[in-house]
Amino acid sequence: MAGSLLLLLDDIATLLDDVALMSKTAAQKTAGVLGDDLALNAQQVAGVRAERELPVVWAVAKGSLLNKCILVPVALIISVFAAWLINPLLVIGGLFLCYEGVEKVLHTLKTKKHTDVSEIPELPQDMVAYEKDKIKGAIRTDFILSAEIVVITLGTVAATTLLNKVIVMSAIALTMTIGVYGLVAFIVKIDDIGLYLTQQGQAWKTRFGNILLAFAPKLMKTLTLVGTIAMFLVGGGIINHAVPFAHHLTEHATNQAEVIPTVGQILGSITPMLLNFGIGMIAGVIVLVAMTVFSKIFRRAN
Repeated sequence: MAGSLLLLLDDIATLLDDVALMSKTAAQKTAGVLGDDLALNAQQVAGVRAERELPVVWAVAKGSLLNKCILVPVALIISVFAAWLINPLLVIGGLFLCYEGVEKVLHTLKTKKHTDVSEIPELPQDMVAYEKDKIKGAIRTDFILSAEIVVITLGTVAATTLLNKVIVMSAIALTMTIGVYGLVAFIVKIDDIGLYLTQQGQAWKTRFGNILLAFAPKLMKTLTLVGTIAMFLVGGGIINHAVPFAHHLTEHATNQAEVIPTVGQILGSITPMLLNFGIGMIAGVIVLVAMTVFSKIFRRAN
């Protein structure tokens, strides 16, 4: 009896170790989507009244959780009945990440080119309708990002048991939702916290409040930049592993870099990352061009 209990405990410990390892790997691979998710959702609250920011974030968080409640079971069904679909879905997710990265870069360049500081955006007249549109748009965007997270996680746990898949995918879905929207709630309130501290009349609180007020917009810009870079790295990495030629080229380039005297180890460690980034950018441009051409053909056909 005692021996059976010890065996059971050992099996549980092994399962938890496996789940922890796979969850860590899945979390690392979904980092690109996470950075973009943070920046995008924090931006979605822009224009909402200060007292309505947290209710809007909460509404989007509930929508995000519902999205994952739909996507995770669908992904598990695919893994059981159509496992051959996992790699194509991963590649599609990777290509979409790369495309989103290129779109973000182009949007940033266009914004910088056409920004006029004298132009002040008009506030919407119907704030209730404006909030609803914001929430619906954010939930739609989250569905795409959540689908990418679920597909990437599914690719990570594809070779394991169904129980491990259920535990890891559920854990990642829940952790990502709580983590992302918890951070979004904090980010959108940083400036309010800073403003509150500056009004307390104490020197150190005023200084710290001013630091927070200056830090908030810089944090948003940093998140956007890091998220964009991560999209190319993660998307390019997925495509790199899926395309044999690119994978062999990366291995060969890494081996060649490692034999360079003095700096070989450093170059060998960053070469795969640089190649993933390059592949991601190239793939994103190809998808963007293909979609632009297809869109023009479709318009002419109609």
